[in-house]
Amino acid sequence: MAKLPDPVISNIFVIQRTIIECLDSTTATEFRLFERMGETAETLPELEELQNIKEKLRSKYFRLYNLLLRIAESQPIASEDMLILLYRSIDSTEASLDASIASLQEIQRNWN
Repeated sequence: MAKLPDPVISNIFVIQRTIIECLDSTTATEFRLFERMGETAETLPELEELQNIKEKLRSKYFRLYNLLLRIAESQPIASEDMLILLYRSIDSTEASLDASIASLQEIQRNWN
């Protein structure tokens, strides 16, 4: 495996765990909203936003997963381009995750 610094690997796993937790919370919110209110003109925008949040989170998770896997299979070292992609993906995922969490919390506040 092309060796990445331990803090980078740990950060990726923390991000992935946060994504999983956010996916769980998003899905639970979507379920509760749909069960309580149904799919109405009032809830449809939020239900669609919850679907968008889940899709973005899944996409970011798989991107990190695939990059980490490719780097793990690189020998003897990962290419500079692959490492640049990884670090950009980490930054992008962290920003996107913060935005997703904020959107989710807003929807939860609006419907509680």
